[in-house]
Amino acid sequence: MHLFELCESTPQRSGPSVPEWVLGCFRRRSITFFTGTEDVATEVIWLQSRGLTADYRRTPPGVGVTSLAALRDLALSELLALARVEGGFAHTRWDGELMHWSDWTAFQTHAKWPEPGRLTRVGGCMVELAPSGAYVEDWRHQPSLRGGPLIGLELIDERDVRAGVVRHRGGGLIVCGEHAGFVRGRPEPLPEGGTLEDYVRAHARDEAALARVFSLDAAYGVAGASRDDFTVTLATLPWREGGPLLSLEGFAPARDGVVLQRVEEAGRLIERRFRVDTLEQAFESAPGTPVERATREWFEREVGAPSATGR
Repeated sequence: MHLFELCESTPQRSGPSVPEWVLGCFRRRSITFFTGTEDVATEVIWLQSRGLTADYRRTPPGVGVTSLAALRDLALSELLALARVEGGFAHTRWDGELMHWSDWTAFQTHAKWPEPGRLTRVGGCMVELAPSGAYVEDWRHQPSLRGGPLIGLELIDERDVRAGVVRHRGGGLIVCGEHAGFVRGRPEPLPEGGTLEDYVRAHARDEAALARVFSLDAAYGVAGASRDDFTVTLATLPWREGGPLLSLEGFAPARDGVVLQRVEEAGRLIERRFRVDTLEQAFESAPGTPVERATREWFEREVGAPSATGR
């Protein structure tokens, strides 16, 4: 069964949710630190379902590498650049004032951004303020003009059925209309202590160690003309960019809260098990936010254009 058909036949929504205005896909415009320094160069994407987050962060220029095997031909500086990329998947909780992220399946091995976020959204702009005052981020809502589903699936594991091995543990899939993120965690965690850069620097010529580092796959994709497939535009593994995010076929309805996918990919019979956060057929990706009547009347009178939303 196609994933979107699964949304139609067995829609589900479980657990508490973040506010409606946090749902969807956001691209960061800037981050400003308490020192006054500002970063507008790093590419950052944030996807949010009702209880799950996926995000991706990369500072250009990227490193051109065509496969895992090609890592052995890179200079140390290029390997370290690849090791600075961020991508991950987490649970989210909204306490009425702050957004909390927990249980990360992440490319990085240390918590680089440990604070919750104080969020405010006006129109397509969402501002995230670190409670400590360390930084403020300016996020911009990414519309889905053709609509689509809202899907949040937490990956339990991915297995190569014929080989009988677990390829990935943890992560998940989020679809917000025309935007999607897919994260597959490492089958086994890397050693604790130190940063990922430290680990890569110490194992730069150890192919097995590098394979463990890059066994985590975090990728963001946008919908094609058919809306039934997503092409990767940003990924922790550069060779994934330009290719398909994942097959959307082979899904089976949930049993005991678990959705199963069986599909042939790259010559392997893959089985994935997911826990359901949400399977919703229709996702309203509103560009605006509600306001009081007096504010809407001011806008129409002084700005000279009708507001897109309001109450």
